[in-house]
Amino acid sequence: MRKNSVKNTRINGEVQRVLAEIIRGGIKDPRIAPMTSVVSVEVAPDLKTCKARISVLGGEDAQKATLEGLRSAEGYIRNQLARTVNLRNTPQITFIMDQSIAYGVDMSRRIDEVMEKDRADHAATDGTAEYDENN
Repeated sequence: MRKNSVKNTRINGEVQRVLAEIIRGGIKDPRIAPMTSVVSVEVAPDLKTCKARISVLGGEDAQKATLEGLRSAEGYIRNQLARTVNLRNTPQITFIMDQSIAYGVDMSRRIDEVMEKDRADHAATDGTAEYDENN
């Protein structure tokens, strides 16, 4: 089975959906942040390993605690995955923190700041800025 075959794509999608359900509703570990999402899943073609990229809404401490909680619950998660998804092998899951959402939000904020500064500079040079010269 090739890495990007239709079968592998379907398996990735199904494992991602089931992992999200397990993390959201099945784990009672207080270290795992409530706003944890599974961004993507890559199951190896031989179904032995799986890389699950997760995103956590919160600070760096919440991200580290969530990663620790998920790693400690890996056996339970794998067991639930085996019960839900009918695969020949249940993959060994590796959780990876995905920073792409936080990076995107940060870049969007920076772009907004630059655009606002540009508008303010443009308004000041055009003389359209509103200010009172008496004060």
